Amino acid sequence: MYLSSMKKHYNIIIAGAGGIAEAVCLLLMEWSEVAPTLFVGDRIHSKAKEVGKWIEKGTTKPCTVQSFHLPENDITNEMKVIFKQCDLLLDCLPGSQAPKMAQFAKDFDMHYANLTEYVEETNKIMALAKDAKKGFVLQSGLAPGYIDLLANKLFQQFCKDFKVEKVEKLEFKVGALTNHAVTPHYYGFTWSPVGVATEYLKDAIVLRDFKKTSLPALSERATIIIEGISYEEDLTSGGAADLPDALAGKVRSLDYKTLRYPGHYSWVQEQLDHSGNKAEKIKNLQQKMEAIIPHIEDDQIVLYAAVEGKDAQGFIRRREIAKCIRPQKVGKHQLRAIQTTTAATLVQTAQLLLENSLSGVILQSQIDPVKFLNGNYIVPVYGKV
Repeated sequence: MYLSSMKKHYNIIIAGAGGIAEAVCLLLMEWSEVAPTLFVGDRIHSKAKEVGKWIEKGTTKPCTVQSFHLPENDITNEMKVIFKQCDLLLDCLPGSQAPKMAQFAKDFDMHYANLTEYVEETNKIMALAKDAKKGFVLQSGLAPGYIDLLANKLFQQFCKDFKVEKVEKLEFKVGALTNHAVTPHYYGFTWSPVGVATEYLKDAIVLRDFKKTSLPALSERATIIIEGISYEEDLTSGGAADLPDALAGKVRSLDYKTLRYPGHYSWVQEQLDHSGNKAEKIKNLQQKMEAIIPHIEDDQIVLYAAVEGKDAQGFIRRREIAKCIRPQKVGKHQLRAIQTTTAATLVQTAQLLLENSLSGVILQSQIDPVKFLNGNYIVPVYGKV
């Protein structure tokens, strides 16, 4: 049930020039049957140029990568020329920029996909893109993204196999972790510090007693053992995507939690207890974390999803999936686990948009999880499900 990789030529914009943007470019070049033409844009033009050079050195296939300046608060003539000839905009910028990028996609009749877990920005895009002629797939990275599709697949299969329509629990968790952790923070940055600080402080959307509600982030800490290793889990914002809306009335308790090593959340709470100015608490936490926590290249992604409920005879059943994903070589470059897991889902989404007649907003619950999770860009990173 694999999807074949893209067989036609497309012009694709990559907005952003960070590690995820690099990985998206490389996967598109290496794993597409017909390599696309890529246009990489960033507010710092030199960074976009560096991505182009990095791709040219790292791909084993002929490639065309053009860089351009993507200012924060303007649109240039160069941008207009590029936008008019492109089929798709893949947004790898910070979540705060997502509504602006989505507006560009709508104005220039491009498909659009992003990664952000930011809820407010996602709601803005849903409003502006509801009548768009092209497809807009939102929150299509690792978490939100892959983990939501995996959880939805578990739920659908459970209901089908046990002939039920409702379940008690649907829980899904992801940790972007280092291989080692030291006191006092027991953590290392493998992705955006501002993203980490944001998910720790904005409310989490969950289901409780079959109803959608919000709970404070970091308010339900617990211990979980996955493949014999103990982790701490806690509520964080954004990772549940639209599943609380889609599965309200069908799941008694649904939530997304972030996995960390034991001791990390206690250290974060200490920082929050002494954070001072509440109006800038995300910025303050980010600064406190960056002052002491290192950025580490050697990473791993731990993910877990489970569904629990009663079968038609009244027996309690539980199904679980756990994966640990390590760094991987793609082309001539070694990519971190956070890069491949995030980029693979976004690139699979790109194919979904380009090869189907989709329009308006497409949320995670509306994507066929079985077909998508067995796509040719997904399987080399996550394995089969």
